[in-house]
Amino acid sequence: MTDTLSERRPITVGLRNLYATRFGFAIVWAVLFALTASTLNPLSIALLVLYPAVDLVAAVIDHRTSRASRPAPLLFVNMALSLLTAIGLAVAVTSGLPAVLIVWGVWAITTGGVQLVVGITRRSLGGQWPMILSGGISVLAGAGFILMSGGPSASLVGLAGYATLGGIFFLISALRLNSTTKAATR
Repeated sequence: MTDTLSERRPITVGLRNLYATRFGFAIVWAVLFALTASTLNPLSIALLVLYPAVDLVAAVIDHRTSRASRPAPLLFVNMALSLLTAIGLAVAVTSGLPAVLIVWGVWAITTGGVQLVVGITRRSLGGQWPMILSGGISVLAGAGFILMSGGPSASLVGLAGYATLGGIFFLISALRLNSTTKAATR
């Protein structure tokens, strides 16, 4: 990890922009998904597969932005998890709602754990506490999705809430990183 704020500036600017973009995507996705999630239909299926695919692209951008930092191997893990999840969801939709919730839940647990560790390793950049909290909440939410999959209250609508909360955490991190970036230019 670099030592001074000015040396960390390119990473914080890149992460700030990525997090702001992820916020926008998560909110738009959540609204569209909430409107279509009453059944597994072509649009809700496309949105289900799109979410981890975008997470994969974001992990690639994150890796390119923060190449010199320690989380690089964890970002490769996140890329693999997101790719496998996109494929898994494409297959799970053929088995129905419980299978989708299980795949999504496993993904939320595993990527939440990765996000938690990456956030901890990036604490010195600033703006990472929301990412740490988001990772922990993702682990808990994933377990909830898996538990929900077997019950009568199984529903896809909760995924929209999950994406919205994740988006809010990305926004808070982007704003915190913006403050860090401004401090580096003073």
